[in-house]
Amino acid sequence: MTAAVPFSARATKSSRPQKAPPNLATTSTATVSVDQTPPGLRIEDLALRYGDRTIFEHLNLTLNGGEFVVLLGASGVGKTSLLKIVAGLSTPAEGRVVATDGLPLSHRIAYMGQQDLLYPWLNTVQNVMLGSRLRGEKGDHERALHLLGRVGLGDRAKALPSELSGGMRQRAAIARTLYEDRPIVLMDEPFSALDSFTRARVQDLAAELLQGRTALLITHDPLEACRLGHHLVVLSGHPAKLGPPITIRGQTPRAPDDEELLHTQGRLMRQLTELEPK
Repeated sequence: MTAAVPFSARATKSSRPQKAPPNLATTSTATVSVDQTPPGLRIEDLALRYGDRTIFEHLNLTLNGGEFVVLLGASGVGKTSLLKIVAGLSTPAEGRVVATDGLPLSHRIAYMGQQDLLYPWLNTVQNVMLGSRLRGEKGDHERALHLLGRVGLGDRAKALPSELSGGMRQRAAIARTLYEDRPIVLMDEPFSALDSFTRARVQDLAAELLQGRTALLITHDPLEACRLGHHLVVLSGHPAKLGPPITIRGQTPRAPDDEELLHTQGRLMRQLTELEPK
């Protein structure tokens, strides 16, 4: 079951699962210009099962190119599993994920997980170029330094992860994600370990640097969702299904006291609270 909305989540016919793209950390680089509208994502009749247990089924969702969509839901409902399927890191029981332009998704997605996963024996700029290193390619040192400058770490390029604060490590992880230069970016609670002040600053930075890309973010934080998202979607139920998207007007990142943000945050909190077991 899906809701018909402009953004849009809509029902489609069942499709046989396609072979998942390889792990993006080991695929060859394909430089992408974000001056053009990036492809969107279409999730078609997706289902995931472990044995006789169904995690989710009949998931249908379209993300328009260049939009920032936020996925919320209770712990264990299947958000990370869904994101990994979209990234090509897991295979669904049914359905498929395709690009709206009809071209293969392989080489066009960057994935950022909950932890920064910086290699402790590599310095900051080497960690940013990790994808090139894993693929056996020559790293673009100049580009890596430019991105570190954009995230405020230009003077920490040679520092080891142990010499960086939590916020710095997350900013380095953002630089590493952007270094891959993919038009589609997936993020699984990347700011959850940060204190409130640092989180707000990194949210602002992510919103700025992800302009012109198609982004899908998982978070448990309604305020974060309302600050960053053009559309918010809740995954809930057993088996889980996607609720109708909530669209927020205005530019991102939104100020915490923005009237539209406060209204939507209240609506979202009510919706999430109602999903909790009585």
